[in-house]
This record gives sequence, structure tokens and C-alpha cells, in this order.
Amino acid sequence: MKVILTQDVKSQGKKGDLIKVSDGYANNYLLKRGLAKVATKQALNELEGKRGAEEYRRNQEEVKANNIAERMKDMTVKLTAKAGANGKLFGSITSKDVAEALKQQYNITVDKRKINLPDGIKTCGVTDVKVSLYTGISGTFKVEVTPQ
Repeated sequence: MKVILTQDVKSQGKKGDLIKVSDGYANNYLLKRGLAKVATKQALNELEGKRGAEEYRRNQEEVKANNIAERMKDMTVKLTAKAGANGKLFGSITSKDVAEALKQQYNITVDKRKINLPDGIKTCGVTDVKVSLYTGISGTFKVEVTPQ
């Protein structure tokens, strides 16, 4: 019997997979527990529709990420912070600060965990910051820190 998995099933497949199993296993285990549904023509058409929609959504996100990466090449995010005489900051500029400034100045929302600033920015001046926008797509922009 052919069934479509509605959840991941160990040693059988992942959600959305079309698998062939014995009638007893399908009726007594998979269908009874709601882990699968019978692969009728209607169910197969729904599965194809969902896969197409998911692929379209992924493509749209990838295009959006590429556009943002292109825009970021020319961006300079400006921040001010308290600093000493030699340009060393009291504290540091964190990825959270950079994400908030990016949202305010350029209306681009980026998760602070995607911004690559391992130790933060600790001195005044211009720093290149890399941000992961999507799987395999990253952008780079400048952060200019001036003393307050």
C-alpha cells in the first residue's frame, strides 16, 4: 500500500514522503496513529501543490536575500558611543546594537544572531560587518562608530 507520511517516521521517511509499506503496517500502525494517509489521487495532488508552494516561497526568500545583499554593499550604518581619548570605547558595540541601527536607518530587519561580530566593536572607526541573510547568501556592510 502506498501512503504519504504526515509526520517523520523513524526508518521509513520524513514528513511528505510517499512510501510503499505492507497493508498491515499501514492499517495497524501508520494510519491508526495518524502518521500517514492513504496515497489517493487527491492526496497526491495536494502533496504536489504543497511542494510547489514551498519551492516558490524558498525562491522568493532567496531573491529577497540577494537583493538585500546587493543593497548592503553601499551601506554605512552610523553609531555613536562613549569613548576615551585614544578612540577606545567604554564597553562595545554588539550585534544587537548593529541590528537595531540597521532597522532604524535602512529599514532592513536582520536577526542579531545572523550578524557576525564575535567580540563586538571596541574602537571608533569603520568596521566591515558580515551578515548571513539566507542559506549560502551573505552580505557585507560598514559600521562607522564615532565618539559621543
